[in-house]
Amino acid sequence: MLEKLIGILKNEPFYVPSTLLRNYRKLNITDSELIVLIYLLNSDDSFNPKQIAKDLNFKLEETMNVINSLIEKTMLKIDIINKKVREEIVNLEELYKKLAFVIINNETKNQKSNIFDIFEKEFGRTLSPMDYEIISDWQKDFSDELILLALKEAVFNGVNNLRYIDKIIHDWYKKGIKNEQDIINDRKNFQNKKANKELFDYDWLNERDS
Repeated sequence: MLEKLIGILKNEPFYVPSTLLRNYRKLNITDSELIVLIYLLNSDDSFNPKQIAKDLNFKLEETMNVINSLIEKTMLKIDIINKKVREEIVNLEELYKKLAFVIINNETKNQKSNIFDIFEKEFGRTLSPMDYEIISDWQKDFSDELILLALKEAVFNGVNNLRYIDKIIHDWYKKGIKNEQDIINDRKNFQNKKANKELFDYDWLNERDS
């Protein structure tokens, strides 16, 4: 009997979002609140404070304080379903939204750190605090794609100077260039205008005479 129970416990499914575990303190969630959230994530939707307190070995008053705190922090809601018998349901949608925003913010931070790594690799040196500040300022107004394209253009021209890159970025911005395809189109237009100018500037009369 004991071995059977241990086997059941070992194989019992238990769901805990890794994002929640890694970031719950950033979300201002206490340890007690985390325990309750994990419990709710692995329970059915019905809200039963007495059962929660019993299963977690909490006092009922402590359980209600934790629940109220989580509601105030918009981590969960208690929805009331109007049936023949009033029923309260746990709603964790707000928690999932907050975790989704954490993932998005973490990805954004990773992208921002990556752009600095790319600059250091292309420049062959460590960026100075001033360099970091300049690049960070660019990111407020321009996409990473445009910044990296300007870096690529500078490296192609044998220049690893942020002032040069800044000039490229602002020149492109004035032309309405936002991505690589815009650059390709701009260069095609330039080549077409250059070809037309050479065509009209050509001395056709002297060519026939010669």
